[in-house]
Amino acid sequence: MKINIACPSTGLQKLIETDDEKKLVQLYDRRMAQEVDGSVLGEEFEGFLFRISGGNDKQGFPMRQGVLTNTRVRLLCSKGDKTYRPRRAGERKRKSVRGCIVGHDIAVLNLVVTKIGEKTVPGLTDDTAPRRLGPKRASNIRKLFNLTKQDDVTQYVIKREFTNKKGRTVVKSPKVQRLITPLTLQRKRARKAAKLSSVLRNKEEAAAYKKLLAQRLAEKREERRSLISKRRSSRKSKMGAEKS
Repeated sequence: MKINIACPSTGLQKLIETDDEKKLVQLYDRRMAQEVDGSVLGEEFEGFLFRISGGNDKQGFPMRQGVLTNTRVRLLCSKGDKTYRPRRAGERKRKSVRGCIVGHDIAVLNLVVTKIGEKTVPGLTDDTAPRRLGPKRASNIRKLFNLTKQDDVTQYVIKREFTNKKGRTVVKSPKVQRLITPLTLQRKRARKAAKLSSVLRNKEEAAAYKKLLAQRLAEKREERRSLISKRRSSRKSKMGAEKS
């Protein structure tokens, strides 16, 4: 079994391969997101703590959280499910996935370091890999550089330089997301004013409709009264003519 160990604090990964059943037995029947003591994999990882983040079998089918089995199953997947991207609106499809329990037929197991031990492991904790890209979101940039809301976030965006195919040096920087500018505040005020005006307009239109409805009903009632009174008067005149 190949075991891929990732250390988020250093940004490094290490791949180890082992066929020792004594080590692997202690990983079997563990679920995804469970923590494993590092001494299971050997003395060099003593004091480490690993979290099982996933894996896949020999055919490449990935483990999926929430599927409580150590075998492969076929799930009916729809939009929003992992391991499936619908090609048409409302499309569903059966996809083969591996359960979240580690079994004998797992080919690659992914572990994440949650606690670093005292010993330094070469290729994992002895160096740090710089992050190629910085944060994009305004709040994350403020958090990284300890900025206040008054500081201009766009001046602290991490840029990178590279040479393109034409041999020119190009500087690239990400577009800051969720940045609150005077224009966004103006648009927010405009949306709020439009909503308020539509509410007031609806109230006025409803009041006008009620007034018109009441007026039409009153006209109908008056028309009916006049019609009834005409009928009565015509009946009385007929009865008087018959008596005479």
